[in-house]
Amino acid sequence: MKFVFTKLNMILLIVAILTTIAGYIIMGTGDKTISPILLIIAYIILFPAAIIVGTKKEEKENTK
Repeated sequence: MKFVFTKLNMILLIVAILTTIAGYIIMGTGDKTISPILLIIAYIILFPAAIIVGTKKEEKENTK
């Protein structure tokens, strides 16, 4: 069984998780300006990027 995620995928995934945690911690302190921005960046940009980046590379390898 081959592991599909590359090192770049794992780095993006860790950054997304840390950004999500930071967003919820900041939300817990009462700041309602920065926390939604961090959560939107994590959920809409970083998590999908962590999944999609490796699949495009995998598709290129399969076409060769």
